[in-house]
Amino acid sequence: MADELSAPLGQSKKRRRLKMPPITSAVMVGVFGFFLAVFVLWAAVMKDPMGSEPMVVVALPELPAAAKPEAGADAKPGPEAAAPSQPATPPAAAGTQTITIIDGSSGKTQDVQVPSESGGKTPTVDSKLLETSRHGKIPRIGLDGTKVMTAYAGTAAIAPDKADRPRIAVVVGGLGISASTTAEAMAKLPAAVTFAFSPYGGDLGRLAGRARGEGHELLLQVPMEPFDYPDNDPGPQTLLTTLSPDQNVDRMQWLMSRMQGYVGVANFMGARFTATEGALAPVLRETAKRGLLFVDDGSSPRSLASQIAGANSLPFVKSDIAIDIVPTPPEIDRALVRLEATARENGAAVGVATALPVSIERLSQWAKSVGDRGFVLVPITAIVTKPKSAT
Repeated sequence: MADELSAPLGQSKKRRRLKMPPITSAVMVGVFGFFLAVFVLWAAVMKDPMGSEPMVVVALPELPAAAKPEAGADAKPGPEAAAPSQPATPPAAAGTQTITIIDGSSGKTQDVQVPSESGGKTPTVDSKLLETSRHGKIPRIGLDGTKVMTAYAGTAAIAPDKADRPRIAVVVGGLGISASTTAEAMAKLPAAVTFAFSPYGGDLGRLAGRARGEGHELLLQVPMEPFDYPDNDPGPQTLLTTLSPDQNVDRMQWLMSRMQGYVGVANFMGARFTATEGALAPVLRETAKRGLLFVDDGSSPRSLASQIAGANSLPFVKSDIAIDIVPTPPEIDRALVRLEATARENGAAVGVATALPVSIERLSQWAKSVGDRGFVLVPITAIVTKPKSAT
């Protein structure tokens, strides 16, 4: 055999081609055929045409009789006619719709009722009480002098035999961020309880509309600077003592544009801001200009809101009791007892709480019997319009 190194350049010997033994080719063909047969058999046996993909079937309302094909001599029974009758699905509750969830692997079905976007009451917002700002629609006093606070005040009347009873208003804040928590509050708390919404919820318009539809008065919570800011940050667009009055008013208008239908605004935190006259006064003037009321949550003894509100003819309410500062059932119950004592002494009292499950539950139980003890539960505007017997 000649040495390959001695062969002329470019004229090397042809390389041998590797040939697969016949038995190896037969094995590969057999393995491929086996997997193909398994796949065909699986496709024929399985009842899941979507390859175990999850499926949702929406239960549509039954067609009216006029839209259904009439049975006659020419009518031919289809597959549906031969199918066995199925148990009727219970009708969906008002404000809900039914969807059928099908398990892609087992084929099991489950009917679930979910809130309907169009279900329930949907009160309108008066366009005459809206003004366009660079951030969107914000409240304003109507050209006829109608104030937003008056237009959106609760309509529940107090019975004549209860008009002289001590009044108690309860404000539950922190709503709108969690749709489930907001729904729980609407389900458990009576309409006289005022709901304060955070401006940071993702679906504020719909949730606020539902709450108004249930009869609740609404407040907008406005984040304000605390003493330990920025370590304790209330959130974006917080009103700050370091900003100019125009900057704070601009932030206030952004917050006001987040939802509509509220009767007033309430501070969220803000111990430093409410104690700084130069920062607070322009914001309260803007609140009065918009036909709203202001609620001081009472968390800061240094707040100047009462004095500034009085100087600007701004309807004002200050909370007397923080109901769930210690969020345990015994402490909440004790705070409610103190709230009743304050109302009995002054003729009216305001309590504030956060939308915690324990707070909602205890307030729900308390509200069922507060009338039996000689009090009347009212929305926040009923406290504003009735002066206290003691100041």
